[in-house]
Amino acid sequence: MPLRSNPLSNCPGPSSRREFLQAGGLVLGGLSLAQLLEARELQGTGNAESSVILLYLHGGASHLETYDLKPHAPPEYRSIYNPIATNLPGLEIAEHLPLHAKISDRFSIVRSMHHHVNIHSDGGIVVTTGKVPSKLDPTSQSKSEHPDFGSIVSRMRGPHPQAMPQYVASPSPLYFTRPTYLGTSHGAMVSSDPSKENYRPPIGQVVMDKNLARLQDRKTLIGQFDKFRKDLDLGENLAGIGEFQRRAFDMLTSSRTAEAFDLSRESPELHERYGKHTWGQGCLLARRLAEYGTGVISLFIDSPAAGQEYTNWDDHPGNAGRIGDFGVFLERRLKFYDQALTTLIEDIHERGLDKQIMVVATGEFGRTPRWRYDKAFGGRGRDHWPDAYSVLLSGGGLKMGQVVGATNSKGEFPTERPVTPQDLLATMYRHLGIDPSHSLYDHSGRPIPILPEGTPIAELI
Repeated sequence: MPLRSNPLSNCPGPSSRREFLQAGGLVLGGLSLAQLLEARELQGTGNAESSVILLYLHGGASHLETYDLKPHAPPEYRSIYNPIATNLPGLEIAEHLPLHAKISDRFSIVRSMHHHVNIHSDGGIVVTTGKVPSKLDPTSQSKSEHPDFGSIVSRMRGPHPQAMPQYVASPSPLYFTRPTYLGTSHGAMVSSDPSKENYRPPIGQVVMDKNLARLQDRKTLIGQFDKFRKDLDLGENLAGIGEFQRRAFDMLTSSRTAEAFDLSRESPELHERYGKHTWGQGCLLARRLAEYGTGVISLFIDSPAAGQEYTNWDDHPGNAGRIGDFGVFLERRLKFYDQALTTLIEDIHERGLDKQIMVVATGEFGRTPRWRYDKAFGGRGRDHWPDAYSVLLSGGGLKMGQVVGATNSKGEFPTERPVTPQDLLATMYRHLGIDPSHSLYDHSGRPIPILPEGTPIAELI
């Protein structure tokens, strides 16, 4: 999936605020950025001081090789890794998560997550919208019929008082979601991979030069407005200027917005600690955005680096055509995951942000409890399994050091305290101060509740 590049690099354009705004008003054939921002004007009801960072483990991580090992199960079921003790008495996790083991008192695990959709895109839709698609697509090409979690937060909160985007995705958006009837103004703003040398923030670039006198080329600025609109994934032709022109100017020239996306402000030591890879630098960017006030940051945790030796979390035999056992690929991946996620959790706690920021790590489902060997690929693998999987939560003022729910001896299904994606979303909405029973209206004027069901996970509150 192509990533969107920075639209505002070293831009020339009008030198005054007035010219800047006038150019913006001409950009889109009568549709200015200011007008586009009006789409976010709905008075928000959420807590503007809280944020959620969602690590979406694309492909569906194996619960049996991460947080819910079954060392005493029959050989064809048990985890291929050994369990290790953590700093929380009685809690064991996979041996390739040693950094997790040191800080298990700073996160909680739900082992009884479950739903009934075993297709990547449709399972992801359930997890991020709380609604089951009306028609499943076995090719995993489906798009959501309802807005995802981040789009709803954008809609309910409205414009950020300090010009921060409410919903940011990095290094790419969740491919199966869209803002649907909320309007494309509530889609995710996409930030490219911050680990790349050519990384440039998606907005706020006007102030990076510290020299508005260079803004003399009106035509160039018009193009930048247009590119900025595309990066916001906006499209509605709505009326209204004035206040929205001010917001447009503020967002494009905001030093605060520029600072939030500027990772050079972090120390080299912290960059190393997170890891100079896609996941590590993505987590560092997410922490900065949350600290500066972005409501939802979704990180598409796919492959940690380029190369045939790396894959995403879809650990069938021969994932992405790779020859070899899934345990080899998963071990490589877990090293990156362990580093990035635990550093994010520690960094948030060390900065006293653990009540403001909630971190959630989940995929669309788990993996089959019984592994499968495929001679053609020379190794084992596990297939899709939505009937049981694990989720990690940290921060958000939740109770840490908890294990909620349990699965049976083979990790096949919950036996204690079943938890649904709707319950998880309700927990996230609660943190953000958003009532999930509130209804939004689809294109036909029909009221659609934010969540059709689900209650916050009481054990964590």
